Amino acid sequence: MPRPRLTQVRQLKSDMGANRGTGSRGKPGSLLRRGTVLAACAVVLATGVAACSKPPSSGSVNTTSGAFGSVPSASGTAHAGTITWAEAPGSAPTWIFPVTPGADLSTYTLFIFQWGMWRPLYWLGNGVRPVMVPSMSLAYPPVFSGGDKTVTVRLKASYRWSDGQPVTSKDALFFLDMVRAAVKESAANWGLYTPHIGIPDQVVSASTPNAATLVLHLNKPVNPLWFTDNALPSIQPMPAHAWAKASANGPLLDFTDPANAKKIYDFLAKQSGSTGTYATNPLWQVVDGPYRLTAFNNTTGGYTMVPNSSYGGPHSAVVPTVQAIPYTSDTAEFNAVLARSIDIGYMPLSDVPQLNAVKAAGYHVFGYPVFGFSDVNYNFADKTGDFNNIINQLYIRQALAHLENEEGYIKAFFHGAGGLAYGPVPSVPTSPYAPANALKNPYPYSVATAAALMRSHGWHVVPGGASTCAKPGTGAGECGAGIPAGTKLAFNVLYVSDPVIFGEEVTAWASDAKKVGIDITLQSGTFNHVATVADDPGSPKTINQWAMADWGGGPDASYPTTLGVFNTGGSLNAGFYHNPQADKLITASVTSGNPSGVKNEASYLTQQQPSLFQPNPDFIIVWKDNVSGQPAAIQAMTQQVLNTELMYLTN
Repeated sequence: MPRPRLTQVRQLKSDMGANRGTGSRGKPGSLLRRGTVLAACAVVLATGVAACSKPPSSGSVNTTSGAFGSVPSASGTAHAGTITWAEAPGSAPTWIFPVTPGADLSTYTLFIFQWGMWRPLYWLGNGVRPVMVPSMSLAYPPVFSGGDKTVTVRLKASYRWSDGQPVTSKDALFFLDMVRAAVKESAANWGLYTPHIGIPDQVVSASTPNAATLVLHLNKPVNPLWFTDNALPSIQPMPAHAWAKASANGPLLDFTDPANAKKIYDFLAKQSGSTGTYATNPLWQVVDGPYRLTAFNNTTGGYTMVPNSSYGGPHSAVVPTVQAIPYTSDTAEFNAVLARSIDIGYMPLSDVPQLNAVKAAGYHVFGYPVFGFSDVNYNFADKTGDFNNIINQLYIRQALAHLENEEGYIKAFFHGAGGLAYGPVPSVPTSPYAPANALKNPYPYSVATAAALMRSHGWHVVPGGASTCAKPGTGAGECGAGIPAGTKLAFNVLYVSDPVIFGEEVTAWASDAKKVGIDITLQSGTFNHVATVADDPGSPKTINQWAMADWGGGPDASYPTTLGVFNTGGSLNAGFYHNPQADKLITASVTSGNPSGVKNEASYLTQQQPSLFQPNPDFIIVWKDNVSGQPAAIQAMTQQVLNTELMYLTN
């Protein structure tokens, strides 16, 4: 499924590549930013925006809403039963303890598996809209004070643990102390961790003045919008009364003592490493979410969850049991759909032409892009052929953007199930942070415009040949700093070979680039190979081996800052992009109280094109006609969230 990104909840491995591919860049500013993706799922879903081209006759794309298909209103009488859900290849959860290591962090493990049992403090995502949902959150909206350095969170009284104990502020504090203990041992112990940013490093102290109140004191002011949407949702209250111990039968310990916190964390992490005991370990039966685990196959990754009768959040009148059915390939999953042997499944992009057969089998169909972006990453540090100096010229990046035929790619390669995207914030799903230049292409497809840009900046353009710098220098009409006379526009592009749409897109782009004398050498490889070569900003030993790389993309947090991705020295800035104005805007978006901070950041980056932003495929879900529920819950599946507690079976 899609390819993720995570920034403070932006490091998830995700299937944000399922229709688009895999991705790898992750966390500092939001709940999701490029995390490595499950390449095996790469043909199922993707980030995306409004549909923009004429769909195949078998499909139905609404260009106004950006949706492929539609979701009917809830109907029928609820009956008890089990809903089977298709688990895509390679997406099995591998960790149950909410403090999840980076190696195990994925949207399947966190959003679908863990969040079914342990709810986050704040719930983000209302259907396809990347916004907070107060009714599904454990707490009321936070209150900021003290110059935005103090955060007060008040928990709702309606949530209880499955053993009858109330969910309290102490349980939220317990999570914070477990995270502190985890990252003190190793930063890799919590996949959502970014040093010095957000949770837990910006929290100087935390207190629980009463059972319903958690107070966080921060080391510096933050933008309340960013901290609310990207940091606080990473907190998952955990049952301190049942888990604050260092052995199965040991006494409860004071977890606020760092020495005890380490012992408790080590014990719980060790228990979580024993996947074969997930369904039998009493620890994991104490939940506050809508479900508890009753079966887990640690070989296949299949599992069963039954309703938690103590759940205090919204739910249907008859909450169904949910059974995750693992598949070894997309072909096997789609065959199961056609055979009507799965209740909720997905439709790979390559199978969109069979939409009528899916409907004939008795399924509803709905597709929508995940909130995020897909891109080809530029390497601003590659000195091969003076590429670093070439790509540092804005007009070059603008020309490359003009050579990308997004509408054509969607029609030819996505079968109409996708949408246009021009920067780090897409136009669909609808976000209050989308800048104006995210809604209309600032660099529309035009080979002629690309050629004119190059000529006006000193290049001798040779269509079908090799364009060269004819006027070196930094003045008007010259090639730019560091570009010698005779320099050729020739460079390589690495791309992930699976799914095939990666190759299809960059091949079409390279063909158009050749029309203006830009010679692109395409090099395909596995996701791991491309990520190894082109995604190692901390140890850039391969820095001169790649000019551009396409490994995917991923979902953003609802407050979509690119902190960590496009700021100078960012831990996920694999392309070594450096722009003082971008740094200033990114910093302001997370530290100032300006409500337009991230919109200003996104607008500037869309104009500057630090990457080649690509169109985003839809993630297409299918569900049997006897499965109903709140439309928002069904829509949310396109965003990698499974809220079957809001669904039901009608027979």
